Amino acid sequence: MHAAGPKNPLHGITLQVMVTKLVEHYGWEMLGRMIPINCFNWQPSIKSSLVFLRRTPWAREKVEALYIDSLPDMQPQPEGEAPQEEAGAAPLNPNRDQASELISEPPFP
Repeated sequence: MHAAGPKNPLHGITLQVMVTKLVEHYGWEMLGRMIPINCFNWQPSIKSSLVFLRRTPWAREKVEALYIDSLPDMQPQPEGEAPQEEAGAAPLNPNRDQASELISEPPFP
């Protein structure tokens, strides 16, 4: 189990909140790839996942670790501020104008 106290990032966070936020951030498919357990891969739901995770300490530890690792990514961006790109990373779509031109062309005759 984890230490209690306000300096612990899990202090006051329920398992339901953790799973819900991870699903909102990653989606079930990606979550099932990151933590390969059946409750994320086969007919996933918050309720069934909570039942399994509460009974399975090793799986709960993996979810808690992923939640802690993902906290910086899940922080809301201040309004009017674009998401930061990694240093040296290429823009998401450098040829945006060219791509829209290609899409707007009619299909082959």
